[in-house]
Amino acid sequence: MGERSRGVTISDVAAHAGVSPASVSRVLNGRQSVDPDIVRRVQASIATLGYAPSALARNLVLGRTRTIAMVVPDLENPLFQGILKGLSLAAAGDGYRVLVADTAERVEDEEATALEARGRCDALVLCAPRMPEERLRRLVDRVAPVVVVNRPLPELEVPIVGVDYVRGIRDLVDHLVALGHRRLAYVSGPEASASNAERVRGVDEALAMHPAVRIDRIPGGSRPEDGEAVADAVAAAHRAGVTAVLAFNDLVALGLLARLRELGVDVPRELSVAGFDDVPMARYATPRLTSMSVPRAEIGAQAWSRLRTLIDGGSVDHSVLYRPRLEARESTATAAQAVA
Repeated sequence: MGERSRGVTISDVAAHAGVSPASVSRVLNGRQSVDPDIVRRVQASIATLGYAPSALARNLVLGRTRTIAMVVPDLENPLFQGILKGLSLAAAGDGYRVLVADTAERVEDEEATALEARGRCDALVLCAPRMPEERLRRLVDRVAPVVVVNRPLPELEVPIVGVDYVRGIRDLVDHLVALGHRRLAYVSGPEASASNAERVRGVDEALAMHPAVRIDRIPGGSRPEDGEAVADAVAAAHRAGVTAVLAFNDLVALGLLARLRELGVDVPRELSVAGFDDVPMARYATPRLTSMSVPRAEIGAQAWSRLRTLIDGGSVDHSVLYRPRLEARESTATAAQAVA
């Protein structure tokens, strides 16, 4: 049996060139202080032996892994899937790879997960919508460089990339008011969610802008099953006079639509329903779901742009909030239709 083949190592190159492994490493890392004759000998030996440097070993020498991590609360949510896709494509263009850590909505695990992920990577993209703000403020200092997604942190020098939920809710209420609705309901998200707090602020601002409008608030959640579970309460609100419903996100709205159909509530003839995020399945719902469109991939790309600047030692002096765009579809109709 012949000798088992193995890859060519730095030691092999060093022996062939008649130099030390340390000299080979210095040549590979482009050190200017290496004697030109040694450089030529090492390069000739590399070519003769067909040596291919290990990217991992070189990155460890340089103190970089060329990987980043993204921590998300729920990877089943298409919003986070879209952000991850934009982040991954942008990072790949610069030779970086993205690892993903899903905390499965366990707020108590977010901090430990973020710290562990950061220990394995060069930087972090952090989506922690429910972590208490005081803990989050301490955490971002420990995991820097970091970019935070969809979580305002006033007076803290950390880049934020996200969505203007306040303006988005106001625009959605404006759409429903323009259709003649005056009695609305908001199905809220998780109580601890920072983005839900922003949406509630949008509801309050919309009420200030439309004094004749009433918006009831119905506790909900963030997943389709939460929308299904709250459908009976929504149907009761409809019987009490509500003609249009805003859901925390599209997943809740989709679950709500399915259950309302089972309850015999006609959307949109009797009740208009709107969501938020414009996830891909929104346009395939029955009826097709009106929603506020969020540029998921662009958020991911912008997160990478800012993170790359931080990795390279630069500074980022401003955050980015995207204004959602209304996608009016068949799930919302005029109030005249809703009460017909």
